[in-house]
Amino acid sequence: MALLGRVFLVRGRGPRRFFSYGTQILYQNNEAFQSKFFPPLQKAMLPPNSFQGKVAFITGGGTGLGKGMTALLSSLGAQCVIASRNIDVLKDTAEQISSQTGNKVHAIQCDIRNPEMVQKTVSELIKVAGHPAIVINNAAGNFISPTERLSANAWKTITDIVLNGTAYVTLEIGKQLIKAQKGAAFLAITTIFAESGSGFVVPSASAKAGVEAMNKSLAAEWGKYGMRFNVIQPGPIKTKGAFSRLDPTGTFEKDMIDRIPCGRLGTVEELANLAAFLCSDYASWINGAVIRFDGGEEVFISGEFNSLRKVTKEEWDIIEGLIRKTKGS
Repeated sequence: MALLGRVFLVRGRGPRRFFSYGTQILYQNNEAFQSKFFPPLQKAMLPPNSFQGKVAFITGGGTGLGKGMTALLSSLGAQCVIASRNIDVLKDTAEQISSQTGNKVHAIQCDIRNPEMVQKTVSELIKVAGHPAIVINNAAGNFISPTERLSANAWKTITDIVLNGTAYVTLEIGKQLIKAQKGAAFLAITTIFAESGSGFVVPSASAKAGVEAMNKSLAAEWGKYGMRFNVIQPGPIKTKGAFSRLDPTGTFEKDMIDRIPCGRLGTVEELANLAAFLCSDYASWINGAVIRFDGGEEVFISGEFNSLRKVTKEEWDIIEGLIRKTKGS
């Protein structure tokens, strides 16, 4: 879950939230006026015990979005198993969530770039908790860089985590489920630029596009085994890990919000609710879907004339007059 730093009250406005990295302020809340029409709900959407008796496996579950999804699933009755490279962070998260929800959260160290380690992790997962009914591929890596500055190792690092790691986890768990004749709901967390592409994050865009193609392909092929595959494309959501690498100075947050029609960034809790729904039995007929979750950012930045929102009423009066005077073509 995003780490909240100091909160300051500004006269005539709500609290301004500052995220900090040590003593350095990274970025602050710049919500637009219209955001009051789109308040984020923090409570669980699904009824209690929606996942009672089910096992959920979440990669990258120790921090950020993964932690938020784990906390919600655990609160709804799931026995969660979280995995990432940093075992200390994992254990802290597992203990914290377990103490809050009363449900056991298991922590397993795993570098998903290593297929042998993934195989051992899946074996341990099944041993300690059983076959998962929910698999969330959330682990990722990304940073901003001009593409001409990227080394082969930089490219490989991102694609190994995002594409290869997701494939290793999905294929290993999928094969075990087929063998055991058990179904599951798979969910991948990608990004809106997996579909559109984006400069300065080319390895991530390429790898995430591959993850989406894999999930849509398996949705068609493995439905016969009782497995569903869906994808969420989040827009900008405040988590310390993501923003510290993608907007470390806070320079771009206001620009992000300016191009989001809902006037604010997303929250971890909102994404967790969507993820829980897609992994639940309420979504049993949703398979092969790619859900854009971005407050309208993608449709705004892709619309050729959307920048006309900056035109004032007086300027529109002039433009309309000129158009009316135009005869012919």
